Amino acid sequence: MPSQPPPATPPETPPDSTRDSAATDAARLADEAEAAAAAELRRSAAQRSDGSALAPLSVPVFRMLWLTWVVANICTWMNDVAAAWLMTSLTSSPTLVALVQTASTLPVFLLGLPSGALADILDRRRYFMFTQFWVAAVAVLLCATVLLGGLNAYLLLALIFINGIGLAMRWPVFAAIVPELVERHQLPAALALNGVALNASRVVGPLVAGAIIASAGSAWVFVLNAVLSLLAGFTIMRWQRQSTPHPLGREPLFSAMRVGWQFVRESPRMRAVLWRITIFFLHSTALLALLPLLARELDGGGAGTFTVLLSAMGAGAVIAALFIPRLRELLPGDKLVLRGTVVHAIGMGLVAVAPSVYLAVPAMLLCGAAWVSTANALTVTAQLALPNWVRARGMSIFQMSIMGAMAIGAAFWGRVAGMSSVHASVGLAGATGVLAMLLVLRLVREHQGDEDLSPSRAFPAPRADTPPEAGRRLVTSIEYLIDPARAAEFRAVMQESRRARIRQGALSWELQHDIADPRRYVERIVDESWTEHLRRFDRLTASDAALRERKNAFHIGEAPPVVSRYVVEED
Repeated sequence: MPSQPPPATPPETPPDSTRDSAATDAARLADEAEAAAAAELRRSAAQRSDGSALAPLSVPVFRMLWLTWVVANICTWMNDVAAAWLMTSLTSSPTLVALVQTASTLPVFLLGLPSGALADILDRRRYFMFTQFWVAAVAVLLCATVLLGGLNAYLLLALIFINGIGLAMRWPVFAAIVPELVERHQLPAALALNGVALNASRVVGPLVAGAIIASAGSAWVFVLNAVLSLLAGFTIMRWQRQSTPHPLGREPLFSAMRVGWQFVRESPRMRAVLWRITIFFLHSTALLALLPLLARELDGGGAGTFTVLLSAMGAGAVIAALFIPRLRELLPGDKLVLRGTVVHAIGMGLVAVAPSVYLAVPAMLLCGAAWVSTANALTVTAQLALPNWVRARGMSIFQMSIMGAMAIGAAFWGRVAGMSSVHASVGLAGATGVLAMLLVLRLVREHQGDEDLSPSRAFPAPRADTPPEAGRRLVTSIEYLIDPARAAEFRAVMQESRRARIRQGALSWELQHDIADPRRYVERIVDESWTEHLRRFDRLTASDAALRERKNAFHIGEAPPVVSRYVVEED
């Protein structure tokens, strides 16, 4: 039987005599210190609210980490180009060549959520730095294997997979860092600059890798990759980020993963974004996965042709990224996503039928521009749908969707190419991608309007003179008296409450109706423990505070809704 602990202050209706707990005070001070430090950085940068595409670079820390991100992505593309071209010398199988893309992206799909949880609960500076050293170590191992002559197609796939583990760890932490460094109105421009970094590296990386492969061999690409990765790791050391320990202690990994998944699952906007990004990359990845084979079949095709095509795609993306603020004004939301998908499909079709590099290069420019425009639109939407406390986890799931789609898409379209032809596979992928996106846009509507996800301290955390023992579930009940004539409206609002409670980390939620008194409803929330119950107060947002007011507006009792808390006794 449940037993009631000592009286605790209800969060929904705290009396005037209630004092914040020590944990709440410490959390508030940590938030204020972090906000003050961020404000000082932004004031020192003297930024303007002009929406310039380059404005975020005026923030010194963002500029330093952005340049580090450029170097990291150059290394990634150098590695991918060298590995993809090396695979074509080890086998002629389209499936094995396409599996290079799968091996590099599958780790992000498998490990994205754990890495995102770690990025939310560990010091982000140290975690980011560790990922760079991981990539450097794998590059050294690849180089040694090539020089010793022990490499075969399957070992190469295994080493690419290990390198992908480093990428799986790196991306969520950087995605979570960016919103810390710039103002909210500059976030689209900052994310566009990340697109510039990715695609400028797509130009530079393949060019450098191609030149080294032609002159010295693939092993030296991996040597340079290791050196640059080490330099990037040491640069991150210069970032003087102040990390404040959480007063409730570090969140357990598996609990953090569960809460991150719950937040995304219960966010209509995130669900819509994940459907869109998955469909786009499931089909668009056919071009990158089969590009080495397309390059070989062009007149005079070789390593140089492959490099030129990749560089053209990167150049198109860089050019488009500089105009993204204007594009977002002209084509907001799903319109930009649909137009980008259509343009990318047209580019894929042109590359598939191109007889020479002179037609393939403009088509790749078109694909690059469409790729970065579509990806940026969806990335900005995802970032704005996530509060800071769960940002790395949410963005890791976003990245998992991308990489999972790329891994499955690369293997699938490689198989289609094996059964038909490379050209037919790429053209079919583009056409079906447009049809699938039209279907998703029609069936999965994006939630309109931004939620105010800024932290709220409207409800002090409850206190208990004798806190319940660790590991025991906590049950909270809130009793409302509702006019039966408004019951349907109330139940609709309470469904929003269910989503909010689950997003904050509750284990379960239900709404109970008293059959003896039709006016009486009880909202019942179960938390994993007393500590996890307190964490939910740290996660409250301005939107949650507004929702509480909407719920209480239905209550017709003379006193506020009654809140009770119970711990579940062990059997």
